[in-house]
Amino acid sequence: MGEFTSHAAAALTAAEDICGPVELEEISDRRGSAVWKASGPRGVVGIKLGTGEAAEVTAREASVLEQLTDYSVTVGRFDGGVWFVTPWLSGPSTWDLFRPVRKDDGGKDTELAAAVALCSSVADLHHDGWVHGDLQPQHGIHTDDGVRLLDFAWSRQLGTLPWSTFDGTMIHLTAPELAARIMNGPQPVETTQSADVYALAGTLWTCITGTWPLDYETAGLGKGTPLGALCKAIAHRAIPLSTRLPWPSLQARLRHVLMAAPDDRPTAAELTMLVKAADA
Repeated sequence: MGEFTSHAAAALTAAEDICGPVELEEISDRRGSAVWKASGPRGVVGIKLGTGEAAEVTAREASVLEQLTDYSVTVGRFDGGVWFVTPWLSGPSTWDLFRPVRKDDGGKDTELAAAVALCSSVADLHHDGWVHGDLQPQHGIHTDDGVRLLDFAWSRQLGTLPWSTFDGTMIHLTAPELAARIMNGPQPVETTQSADVYALAGTLWTCITGTWPLDYETAGLGKGTPLGALCKAIAHRAIPLSTRLPWPSLQARLRHVLMAAPDDRPTAAELTMLVKAADA
């Protein structure tokens, strides 16, 4: 806590203005980006600090949060970095909620409802003119007030390009057309709502099976495969989809999305309806 306060005392002050005296719990700290959960008698917030190269990323995410109506944020700068404070999102992630499916334990009604809620949340974001850019199994939090999304660092409003270079986020959920642009240029790569839908389908597939939707082993791409080689193979659609089908009714709809050309993919709103029609 001493290191935290010495770098960004103002962030702690901002958290205590909201929550009262807080206890800090470190959640993550990697590549210059650190997150704490700050709990006090009046509430709970998250504190995110970005230093070095992560400072720009943190500032970009804070800027997005300032523009989204369902979120609130307090932002500040310190020597060498950026911080922001935002209400803590309480609830399980989509990944957490799908654990019974991965363990083949019980029915699927709750998980189907969670999948519909996640798709609906992305559809709402798209309706408001945004691209998320980094949908993953842990980036949807199912709160009492509905699904809230996390990690908006690569988000943008349609018609804007808030970064100079985009090298991709989670490679396993990167749409083939984005992988091709990352490999071949030109930069900046323009993320799209269609690519979000691909990542959304891949996210749900991963939550169901516990593995990425692409069958790397069949394609001869082991764990040590360089990132560039994976990106090239994804760009050329040289990796087949996994044949693991613990939930055939839902996965058939997700397979359609993952196999479709960008212009043929359903929208997030359409995927919401497709998922809702799956058998639990």
